[in-house]
Amino acid sequence: MNRKTKMIIDKELTISTIDKRIYGSFIEHLGRAVYEGIYQPNHVTADKNGFRKDVIDLVKEINVPIIRYPGGNFVSNFYWEDSVGPISERPKRLEIAWRSIETNEVGLNEFSKWIKEVNSEIMMAVNLGTRGIQDACNLLEYCNHTSGSKYSDLRIKHGIEKPHNIKVWCLGNEMDGPWQIGHKTMNEYGRLANETANAMRQIDPNIELVVCGSSNSSMPTFPEWEATILDHAYDNVDYVSLHHYFGNFNDDSNDYLAQSDTMDDFIKTVVSTCNYIKAKKRSKKDINLSFDEWNVWFHSNSEDDNTMKNNPWQIAPRLLEDIYTFEDALLVGLLLITLIRNSDRVKMACMAQLVNVIAPIMTDAQGGVWKQTIFYPYMHASKYGRGVALKTITKGTKHKTNCRDEISDIESVSVYNEETEEVVVFAVNRNIEEDCELTIDIRSFSDYSLLEHIVMENDDLKATNSLLKENVFPVTKNERTTVDNGVVTSILHKASWNVIRFSKNSK
Repeated sequence: MNRKTKMIIDKELTISTIDKRIYGSFIEHLGRAVYEGIYQPNHVTADKNGFRKDVIDLVKEINVPIIRYPGGNFVSNFYWEDSVGPISERPKRLEIAWRSIETNEVGLNEFSKWIKEVNSEIMMAVNLGTRGIQDACNLLEYCNHTSGSKYSDLRIKHGIEKPHNIKVWCLGNEMDGPWQIGHKTMNEYGRLANETANAMRQIDPNIELVVCGSSNSSMPTFPEWEATILDHAYDNVDYVSLHHYFGNFNDDSNDYLAQSDTMDDFIKTVVSTCNYIKAKKRSKKDINLSFDEWNVWFHSNSEDDNTMKNNPWQIAPRLLEDIYTFEDALLVGLLLITLIRNSDRVKMACMAQLVNVIAPIMTDAQGGVWKQTIFYPYMHASKYGRGVALKTITKGTKHKTNCRDEISDIESVSVYNEETEEVVVFAVNRNIEEDCELTIDIRSFSDYSLLEHIVMENDDLKATNSLLKENVFPVTKNERTTVDNGVVTSILHKASWNVIRFSKNSK
């Protein structure tokens, strides 16, 4: 076999303990994410609160630790007061970011109930587009203050006696983007974010605050945006956000699977910028990263444009309903590997989004729920990627793409879970033409053997799943991996997602 990669894994060579919030997701009041997504009171599986239990079961299967809410572009014109109190008294609003009607039938308190059902936490975003410091403080008081003040007592009046105690707060959304309602310049936003953060900390000093970074690495102000807003807000915030979406616009699968390198470059540039401002301010504090929007998004663009332009002001229209292919799942696996490898600074991340809207989970309003191709690498990473990310020594064959001189055949990362005594290797063979032999030296983990080799592969890179048929799904292929005196030899099929798990032999 001409294609070969060698890895050395040593339990003493670590990147970081992985913050479980790196496997977060996102629910925005957009399209069918909420209505006909997580919430459908007339559905056969609906619980007493109107939430679909079949969706809850799949969200729990992924084990999502944190979910960003309520946006997204939606938040920049969000009046949180409209989403609380008696449902019959809540106003319907023009949702101008996505040109839809928001009924406010599901609001903050309802979403908080759903969050408990799926064993997750809220990452709350505040409106710094059309609103500002006072409204952010009012919302925080409503959510986190115990009682005895205007907004905490209002929450109690609404039937929520105990505070929500939301830990993580995003200071707006994509404020660098001209498409954003209330778009700001770097200095305008940096000053506003700093003053908002300072005020919010007076109410609750224990919150974690995320300042808006660039909407993607192609923005003309990147990375000057990060440097400027951190120059203003460094002392009062904990994280800077990154957003990036990926797509195979040129229908070039070889180039497409190289896009995880773009994510890696983006992360490293933002880290360098954070470190520059740290040095400039002579600070001892690190600003970490929240990659709180990432996914594949390109399949539905033309349909979305048509809906918003020619058929606006619908309730829960079908928007951003990308149907994902097998190659999309491979890229999602590669992006997850990239996040884990950067877990020393990426402490939170949110696959955008979770249900129906560029999502791993899809619903049928009259019927069932189904798993998109991207569901599986996301589930595998969340389930088996808990523990310590290891710094592997890797050398292997490479191949060219039209956009890059060369990329590695195999992209991989390893995770050690001391509690379960497991070592897991996530690996994608992104060579779409040839299989590759992967050799892994795990001798630093004495007396470990193969637990399972999970594989997802398909000869059709464009294969998709649907409610009627699942064409892309993982299978166990233990015969492809052998372990001999701590040296692992594994065959990775061309264009494949692989999860290779090792466990300590019982005495």
